[in-house]
Amino acid sequence: MPKIIKQQQIANDEWQVLQLAENETPHSVRLPVGPLLVPLAVWRARKDELIHRNWEHHEPLGIWLSPGEGPEAIADDLDDFTLIAVHFPKLADGRGYSTARLLRERYGYRGELRAFGDVGQDQLFFLDRVGFDSFSVKEDLDDVEALAAAVAALATFPEAYQSAANEPLPLFRRRAI
Repeated sequence: MPKIIKQQQIANDEWQVLQLAENETPHSVRLPVGPLLVPLAVWRARKDELIHRNWEHHEPLGIWLSPGEGPEAIADDLDDFTLIAVHFPKLADGRGYSTARLLRERYGYRGELRAFGDVGQDQLFFLDRVGFDSFSVKEDLDDVEALAAAVAALATFPEAYQSAANEPLPLFRRRAI
């Protein structure tokens, strides 16, 4: 079973990420059994079916957003998701950072928020700061030793001066308490 970093620990990843093949459409793609992360296009096309499946079979439902899809697209549906994942197709694409911060701060999402795709150890501290609490790292970091090093990277800096999604008070306010 694949591994992820969740709540700063190594955990099993039970979620299946649904991706559309070249010849599939959001209406025709088969929905596998189990915890499922669907792309926004499938959510829009089959929302009622996915909600019914979630209630009838008690299967957790998640959605994943690509870099060009902002959180406003799902703002009214946040309560329907156990997990929201944001895809990072390449290291240089930082739009997912803004998506996470908006989900946490503007839209008040409190569920699991996962970064996946081209996510490396050096990014984890900063991804955590904007609100991600689980990470599916690059395949070359998928062994237990590399994942342990990635978990340790989350503690790279013991204190941060600025406020962020994971720490709403700046350091000077935390010290005044």
